[in-house]
Amino acid sequence: MEVRAGVAPIRAQYLTTKEEFHAYLEQEGGPRNNKGDINSGDDDDNDDGKKEISADLTEPPSKQQKLEEDGKEGCLPEEAVEELKKSPGRKRARGQNKNRPCMNPMRYETHRLCLSAIQERADKCFYGSRCHLLHDVKEYMATKLPDLGDTCVLFKNFGKCMYGVTCRFSGAHLGENYTNMVNVDLLKQWEGKLLVKNCLSKVLQKQLRKKKVAFEKSDEYLRRLDKPGHAATGEKDEKNGSLSKGSAEVAKEEGQEVVTVSEREESALEDARLPVDSAVKRVGALTDEDVVKLRPCEKKKLDLQGKLYLAPLTTCGNLPFRRICKRFGADVTCGEMAMCTNLLQGQTSEWALLKRHYTEDLFGVQLEGAFPDTMTKCAELLNQAIEVDFVDINVGCPIDLVYKKGGGCALMSRTNKFEQIVRGMNTVLDVPLTVKIRTGVQEKVNLAHKIIPNLREWGVSLVTLHGRSREQRYTKGADWEYIAECAKLASPMPLFGNGDILSYEDANRAMQTGVSGIMIARGALIKPWIFTEIKEQRHWDISSSERLDLLKDFTSYGLEHWGSDTQGVEKTRKFLLEWLSFLCRYIPAGVLERLPQRINERPPYYMGRDYLETLMASQNVGDWIKIRSEILVAWPTFFPLERVLLLLGAGSQLRRTTIFMLRQPQSHRRRGPDGRV
Repeated sequence: MEVRAGVAPIRAQYLTTKEEFHAYLEQEGGPRNNKGDINSGDDDDNDDGKKEISADLTEPPSKQQKLEEDGKEGCLPEEAVEELKKSPGRKRARGQNKNRPCMNPMRYETHRLCLSAIQERADKCFYGSRCHLLHDVKEYMATKLPDLGDTCVLFKNFGKCMYGVTCRFSGAHLGENYTNMVNVDLLKQWEGKLLVKNCLSKVLQKQLRKKKVAFEKSDEYLRRLDKPGHAATGEKDEKNGSLSKGSAEVAKEEGQEVVTVSEREESALEDARLPVDSAVKRVGALTDEDVVKLRPCEKKKLDLQGKLYLAPLTTCGNLPFRRICKRFGADVTCGEMAMCTNLLQGQTSEWALLKRHYTEDLFGVQLEGAFPDTMTKCAELLNQAIEVDFVDINVGCPIDLVYKKGGGCALMSRTNKFEQIVRGMNTVLDVPLTVKIRTGVQEKVNLAHKIIPNLREWGVSLVTLHGRSREQRYTKGADWEYIAECAKLASPMPLFGNGDILSYEDANRAMQTGVSGIMIARGALIKPWIFTEIKEQRHWDISSSERLDLLKDFTSYGLEHWGSDTQGVEKTRKFLLEWLSFLCRYIPAGVLERLPQRINERPPYYMGRDYLETLMASQNVGDWIKIRSEILVAWPTFFPLERVLLLLGAGSQLRRTTIFMLRQPQSHRRRGPDGRV
């Protein structure tokens, strides 16, 4: 059977049309014949047994439904709709729907219980009579949403649920008069053990917000940069226009005129590159640490040769997902990209990205920034406040929000600032510093081979190279030939390759290019068991029930991490749906015509070997909600309405808007001129 380019080859007996695919899911697994067709009462339509495969792969079903809804908006005549579609000013629906209804997490519950009442000390509320939250537990329980199950993950695993009556599974641990029960024996087993590290303390957060944290090493380093004649970071001197050695090499290759520094300035340059001692005065016995400066060669070594590295993934690379990947054999994990400015301001949401589970034995954090002062201070702060094995600089982020401010990929063309940041962070860090870069900014102009030798000189311990440029994004495959060239230039500094790895064959080909290891990003999102496949050198034809158990484990980890109250449940649901948007791209090994699956091949419509496998192959958000409801039961006041809208064939945008409006309290709903909601 001939397969078009960019379309995954599926065995003929599993192929189907779009209409049959969605009809089968709406019937919730109606009977099929041995060819994979749905057995209907009328067999005349399928007498030849041949099905025309849908060639409409330009837009996924959800976007096509959105386009149809936009065309019908306002009940316009067909002629008017056609004119709107032909008008040059009308844009096609693409990307994220920024007009979707969003709900404030604080409004998940109309009546919220005060923290003092949750901790069973309502008479000791800090705000006293000024507190606007509920303190009467019985009044709260009268309006509380029904429980989602009879087993609380926190109580089952740790012996106590800290969310008490607000837990959405509180029936498992509430006694008489709504008292929170405790399993003393189980609680003692976890006593003194720190499950999650790198949490932001209230004391440090208060100091950061009031700007009372001292940055002695960073301030000293930045003062040296400001001295006349110091080009330690590659910044051009206003008097003689000198450049540092690393930037001079790049300037020579670009054909620019380079003026070398004098011997006096060179000695000052070397002085500025030395680590700066802390200005904190110590008491007690004098140690070698007080007298002898720590040289770069004496820093902790980062030995990741041949290890499997889970990439830092924004949104989806959260702590529960990293726990799943660790179970399947990921050796190195890294937190999501964190903005250095937000960390210095003490933002709780940004510090949450640095949290580390105790099972993550090799763990690092990734920072993003555009200026040496904020990045150096942030590195010094993290060096004192959290426990990590390495710190990574994001020089590969392609999004406009970061790029236009000079961060991410923009640092590759801002060599002076880049060198300032790397040298400054190396000065204040006691752990190795790594860098993640792309091939370049423009598609046909590679910069990585010019920057990598400089990174080795600046003291970087490891470089990860993604084989794509910023402009290219995911339109073409990763350039592993270029990665092989850069790996030779980087030696003896280790270089990890990244891009298009979805099977153990892809990993083997990548290792043959001479890289020290591989980083896996989208491949882990599509199938997190890829780490097991690489280590065992086999294809795993994982069943749909095993994949469902995997999602259940993710839900349990999510409730442990984000909480089992209403807000924690909603966060778990949100991130579960985010992950399902990648998992639906996985094609079971037993369905493929040839192995392995390639990461840039889109699957046509196909029937799985059972109903659940077919449901997991759907790219419709409504079907993802069905899967989520199998794992984490939806609210009784919410799911039937959602179910009805799905059966009526309402589009995803209409479903979300209707459900959002009907879940709002009466006071939050909009009223028309006649007073109706």
